Amino acid sequence: MATLVVVGASTMFGLAWLTLLIMPALVVVQVLATRVGVLSGRDLQRAVHDGYGRLVSALLLVSILAVNVVTIAADVAAGATAIGLLIGSQSRWLIPAFAAGVLVLLLLGKYDEVERVLKVVMLGLLAYGAAAVLARPDWRAVAWGSLVPRVPLTREHVAGMLAILGTTLTSYMYVWQTVGQVEDRCSRQHLRFRQFDAVVGAGLAAVVFWCILVASGATLGEHHQQVETAEQAAQALRPLAGPLAGAMFAGGLLASAVIAVPVIAASGGYVTASAFGWPRGLSRTPRRAPRFYAVIVAQTLAGVALALTGIGPIRLLFLASLIGGIATPLGLVLLVLAAGNPGLVGPARLHVGLKVGGWVVAVVVAAISVIFLAQQAHLLPG
Repeated sequence: MATLVVVGASTMFGLAWLTLLIMPALVVVQVLATRVGVLSGRDLQRAVHDGYGRLVSALLLVSILAVNVVTIAADVAAGATAIGLLIGSQSRWLIPAFAAGVLVLLLLGKYDEVERVLKVVMLGLLAYGAAAVLARPDWRAVAWGSLVPRVPLTREHVAGMLAILGTTLTSYMYVWQTVGQVEDRCSRQHLRFRQFDAVVGAGLAAVVFWCILVASGATLGEHHQQVETAEQAAQALRPLAGPLAGAMFAGGLLASAVIAVPVIAASGGYVTASAFGWPRGLSRTPRRAPRFYAVIVAQTLAGVALALTGIGPIRLLFLASLIGGIATPLGLVLLVLAAGNPGLVGPARLHVGLKVGGWVVAVVVAAISVIFLAQQAHLLPG
């Protein structure tokens, strides 16, 4: 969420088209992940391990965990900042408390209980639909930015594109989708229903992303204000809440952090346990899967340590999205390969449209990552 605020502040509506194109990209990725989970009976890490060997599995594991630690740091800092805004307190020392609350949810709750909590919290993101309307943007500019793709290869736009892709198509998102199918098993006959559910979720997510970008572009972007702190980002909701803008932004920021941290931490536990063949699953108690939960705790503590270094949560979130965008192509390639591997998913053939769509998404993200890295190394102008 904060990533979209940063992009809206720096590019206004220039990348609104990308938030809409994220919808079909998310649909393709989530449907592929659903297919892997349902048809193979494995999460992505186990599928890669069984289908492509230990070395490839290890590369995927390292890429996921590296992104996870930075993203957890960003989100626990964001959650603590949100609580600080709501109660009028310094957020730095709320970071351990927020992380402890997430760990309690994961250590004591079962998978279905955790899932129910996250679904309820997601309702907190709906405020951004009203924010986009009440921010009173220039709707002609919004339409132009949404319907006419422009790709100026400036550093701001390339970083913005990579951050959007990194925060929406990041590896823990589709890994968690495969985990969900394994934890809540269904027959192959129910695959279409699960895929439809994935499509609906992806569509709603893309709409929320678009609304956040429009609201922030019409406020912070309109006034050329750079976002470095949560207090500055809170101004994106000022047209909606007036003096309560800080509280409204804090509610959305807190909701996104509460959704993200448990999923990221748990996905890290699943992929590590899958790679080493350990007992795993939120449906198990810590006594029955000690190493699985140890990984969850270790990731969270590493994220807390990074968050306490003093880097602002908004900057951390944006950097985490960039790192996620760079690491994402490896996971996407392996996801497409696993979804079409008969040795993993059986004889059901992968629809050619899904296969092509998956490769297109992987290639586009990889290309933007290469351009971003080349610009940072001054090999390309920006």
